[in-house]
Amino acid sequence: MAQLSEDAKVFGPLMTIEQAAALAAERISPVSGIETVPLERADGRVLAADVAAPRDLPPFANSAVDGYAVRFADLAPSGDTRLPLSGRVAAGADAAGLIVAGFAVRVFTGAPMPAGADTVFMQEDVAVEEGFVRLPAGLKLGANARPAGEDVATGAPVLAAGRRLRPQDLGLLAALGLTEVAVRRRVRVAVFSTGDELNEPGTPLPPAGIYDANRSVLRALVARAGAEVIDLGILRDEPSSLGQRLRAAARDCDLILTSGGVSTGEEDHVKTAVTQVGELAFWRIGIKPGRPVAMGLIDGKPFLGLPGNPVAVFVTFAFVARAVIALLAGTTPARPQALPVRLDFPYRKKAGRREYVRVSLAPGADGIAVASKHPRDGAGILTSLTETDGLVELAEELTSLAPGAIAPFFAYDLLTV
Repeated sequence: MAQLSEDAKVFGPLMTIEQAAALAAERISPVSGIETVPLERADGRVLAADVAAPRDLPPFANSAVDGYAVRFADLAPSGDTRLPLSGRVAAGADAAGLIVAGFAVRVFTGAPMPAGADTVFMQEDVAVEEGFVRLPAGLKLGANARPAGEDVATGAPVLAAGRRLRPQDLGLLAALGLTEVAVRRRVRVAVFSTGDELNEPGTPLPPAGIYDANRSVLRALVARAGAEVIDLGILRDEPSSLGQRLRAAARDCDLILTSGGVSTGEEDHVKTAVTQVGELAFWRIGIKPGRPVAMGLIDGKPFLGLPGNPVAVFVTFAFVARAVIALLAGTTPARPQALPVRLDFPYRKKAGRREYVRVSLAPGADGIAVASKHPRDGAGILTSLTETDGLVELAEELTSLAPGAIAPFFAYDLLTV
């Protein structure tokens, strides 16, 4: 508690994730530019305009089952009804000209309903006799018959602008006969790492060097968020050139995303460079791992500086950067759905900071999954991400939890889409 209090005296209070998101929303507008793409290339894209149904879905009344179509008015009020057969209609066939009044028509799933027919008996409920069918009592008017427009009526709104398209959305558009859709252009995100100690994987490693893992993480996360990656490599700790590189990135991209160099150390130059060529909106969030997160504007383009440790990069991207990309893409940032889990470990933390704990899940006897903490929780331990299932979120006001406590859990799969 004492350390946080001293930080607050020097740097001001830590910002919550929600406060940071509100500040970002005030400063970010969606990218301009709309393009029309075929449906096969529209998955994950953001819809640029509302879509209304150009036709009914289904386009004609049809049978929901294999069975026999009749007029409800021809059924006996009580007891079985015996009707002669007048024909047969398969899916894709034409039902025109079939006599329905006083008759039954053999139909199959998806077959058009003969004119006048309004009810379908399932074939397993019907007794078939030579040229006749015996229909049981008790079926309701309209049973097993799908009217035209049952799913969507002509002119009805089906998808709203700002929606990130999913496979089921594309299926709906295809069912309505559409082959292409207007979407916002992809957000272009400049990604680079900072630090003299970093080296490209595959190159000789000097004695005090490490390979750059953060850019690999960020490139994949940015792509999964639906944006276009502009990889700018590694920036060295050269204060005189950092500002120029940031401004150059702002000319070509919609978001500048860095890792490292935004803390308070003497060799953390990125934050200073941003203040020289732009403005900072915030740079400290009450989150662990990942407190040093900087956001600002450079020549009108948003800048987001994430911490240097890879676990902190992952966590801050999931809860901060994803929302920024969503705003730029023209869609509403959505908080992933959390599931309740039961902790099998005790935990102590400082108040005033939201913590994310890496855990693995196992089935619980009562249906609630049991979360086990990874034995190593340093912000530089990459295996703590690869060997776990997701993150348990512990709220700012909490200071201790006992085994058996219930906490919200975010699966990695939901944090990386």
